[in-house]
Amino acid sequence: MTANTPSDTPTLPDGRPVPHVTGGERAMLESWLDFHRATLELKCAGLDDAQVRIAAAEPSSLTLLGLVQHLAEVERNWFQRVAGGLTVPPVFEDVTGYTLDPGRGLDEVLGIWRREIARGRELCAGLPLDHIGRVAEGPVPGMEVSLRWVLIHMIEEYARHNGHADLLRERIDGVTGA
Repeated sequence: MTANTPSDTPTLPDGRPVPHVTGGERAMLESWLDFHRATLELKCAGLDDAQVRIAAAEPSSLTLLGLVQHLAEVERNWFQRVAGGLTVPPVFEDVTGYTLDPGRGLDEVLGIWRREIARGRELCAGLPLDHIGRVAEGPVPGMEVSLRWVLIHMIEEYARHNGHADLLRERIDGVTGA
């Protein structure tokens, strides 16, 4: 499902990779992150561009499309800027990613999101979990964080937003679970 998930990874009936239950720390962290990435993608599966633009509930303007854009920005920030030390521009005009462009549909946004995941994997593949990156902007500029912390934070970020995605998907077409 998600870009570059190893083909020998066992999957659930819905296609998501089963997170490791034994093994090394890095493999376990990365497998849980892959599981949550695949869960987000599953929440968007089978929907059209109009459906992924349906907002949660007043006054929120949160949409599935906005969540995917936001998580593309989050992938770029933590893996490229912080862990990789790169200076890269925002993926979208709105640095949070939530603002929708009428001309940008789900297929395009999923492609961008997948590219951000692939680039982050590429940059971090050779880094140890104790590798230190630096937060450049935000509420704690200059804070140092390990790659381990980034992976844990990303699992938390996806898990939280997948809860939002569950509610959005249920509002769109009644599909629940996963």
